[in-house]
Amino acid sequence: MIADMQKWTPNIASIIEHANQFHPNIEVVSRMVSGNIHKTNYSEVCTRSRKLASALEKDGYKEGDVIATLALNTYRHLEMYYGISGMGGINHTLNFRLHPEQAVYIINHAEDKVIFCETPFIPILEGLQENLQCVEKYIILCDTSEMPDTKLKNAISYEEYIKDGDENYEWPALADDAACALCYTSGTTGNPKGVLYSHKSNILHAQAALTAMRIDPEETILMVVPLFHVLGWGIPYFGPMYGSKLVMPGMQMEGEPLYELIEKEKVTLAFGVPTIWMGLLAYCRDNNKILDSVNNTIIGGSALSLSTLQEFDEVHNVNAIHAWGMTEMSPLGVTNLPTSAMENMSKQDKYAIQLKQGRPIYGVELKVVDDAGNDLPHDGESQGHLLVRGPWILQKYFKAENDCVDKDGWFDTGDISVLDEDGYMTIKDRAKDVIKSGGEWISSIDLENAAFGHPEVAEACVVGLPHPKWDERPMLFVVTNTGEPIEKDSIINFLSDKVAKWWLPDEIIFLKELPHGATGKLQKFELREEYNNHYMEQ
Repeated sequence: MIADMQKWTPNIASIIEHANQFHPNIEVVSRMVSGNIHKTNYSEVCTRSRKLASALEKDGYKEGDVIATLALNTYRHLEMYYGISGMGGINHTLNFRLHPEQAVYIINHAEDKVIFCETPFIPILEGLQENLQCVEKYIILCDTSEMPDTKLKNAISYEEYIKDGDENYEWPALADDAACALCYTSGTTGNPKGVLYSHKSNILHAQAALTAMRIDPEETILMVVPLFHVLGWGIPYFGPMYGSKLVMPGMQMEGEPLYELIEKEKVTLAFGVPTIWMGLLAYCRDNNKILDSVNNTIIGGSALSLSTLQEFDEVHNVNAIHAWGMTEMSPLGVTNLPTSAMENMSKQDKYAIQLKQGRPIYGVELKVVDDAGNDLPHDGESQGHLLVRGPWILQKYFKAENDCVDKDGWFDTGDISVLDEDGYMTIKDRAKDVIKSGGEWISSIDLENAAFGHPEVAEACVVGLPHPKWDERPMLFVVTNTGEPIEKDSIINFLSDKVAKWWLPDEIIFLKELPHGATGKLQKFELREEYNNHYMEQ
């Protein structure tokens, strides 16, 4: 029997239309490339999103076309979230920190037809342009009067592009599972993999995030995490959905400008990665500043340190809340919000819980299994592979032939975790051989392979080690052809045009031989144990 309820065809654009109707005057605040503060509201964002959608349609772009953004956190990027997806296009957010080779691969694999680009990133695209197979047009995110000279073909300013768009544009009806957005993950070795999201999955995820994180409609939300980053994905949806004020810092992520923006706009909730917060806390510490307006900060991307947790709590009276997820999960999977039980705990016991990644939100199932796939007990000690499933978790990667889930729909996250009796999940290690530094993934295998290319390197091994600022940093262990050390700079210089800058190892250690097991496999745990405190003691 079929239920007697109305059928609903979701479109991301319905969110900004809702905000336009019920929260039209709620502010959207952006720090622009110039450093100036720009203020708009949901009504204007909605109108301009319609104009953008109309302009894209007039230009011949249609449902299913992939349109990329190489953009900062500003009101224009918010408009692109709705204008591109709302007309049926696929909003592909590009990471401006990518190594050129990765950027070329991703743009070509996605078959991007248009790239919206901030002015500081024009030189990046000019250097890549000859290798981009499908890009037809570049839209520069600036006013008509600010349009710079550029070698990019068919380049036009954003404001010129949308000026004749129809502000009364009617959003199309789209299929239930129509694609709306695309994001690539570099959390595995080899080429990055794309995750294609649907209108329905992103709307469901946004609704779940609102309740799971107990977001107040009166919040003023600071979006420090970039909109190409997994942690930032949900905010442009659930912010307008609830009518929360959004504050976006553009390029200025340092302690002083962040503090000024927080104070001026009275930010109550901030999203970011630990590296950013460490810079902000250092500025406050050095200048006797207190985060008076902030109540909560949601921290993802990498694990929160005890010292950072304590400083937020004991100095600023801010709840530092872990959240964990993945690009493959849209991203939110678990949160670690304060509970009433914590109020009666000692600080030591409370912090011990807060340092865990958290408990699953409604809509996400998770379990831990051993190597044979057997469920492990929720005892806080049994470590195994973390599996997840749910309505906003991917079925297969973009353009992949096969599903990446098992027959029961479980996706292997690649993390080694434990679950305790209260449902809290803690990440213990990563099965994938990658390093997470400042919220960004570094592939140790890819870095090793690059180092192997040096003519004097016989063997190389990369290990991620704890770092006081970046959570983890790579250390490169090298055996040379002669067995004797060589100039470290010669290796760094060799690697500098082969990997992204933040991938470059902070330290190179020369060894006579690397530790190998009986099968010849590198025993990285031996190196981790021996050098574990190297960066922490510097």
